[in-house]
Amino acid sequence: MRSMEKIASCQITFTPIISDNYIDDVNKVLDIIKSYELEYDIGILSTTIRGNKEKILKLITEIYNTMDNQCKFTMDVKISNICGCEV
Repeated sequence: MRSMEKIASCQITFTPIISDNYIDDVNKVLDIIKSYELEYDIGILSTTIRGNKEKILKLITEIYNTMDNQCKFTMDVKISNICGCEV
C-alpha cells in the first residue's frame, strides 16, 4: 500500500527592486515555476503553487539562487500545510 503524500500550498510574490529589465526577471521566475511538476496559478500580484512540500521548497531555493545573480529583489513566500487534501 502506497503512503499518502501530503500536499502543501504556497503563494509567491517576486518583486524586482534593482533590475536592468524587471519584466524579463519576472518572466524568468515564471519559467522556473513552470519547469516544476507542480500545480500553479499565475495571478496579477502573486503565483499560487500546490504540490509536494519538498518540491515546493526546492523551487523556492532555485528561484532565490537563480535570481540572486540577476537582480536585487524581494520574494514574499507564504506556505500552508492545510490545503485540505492528500493524494
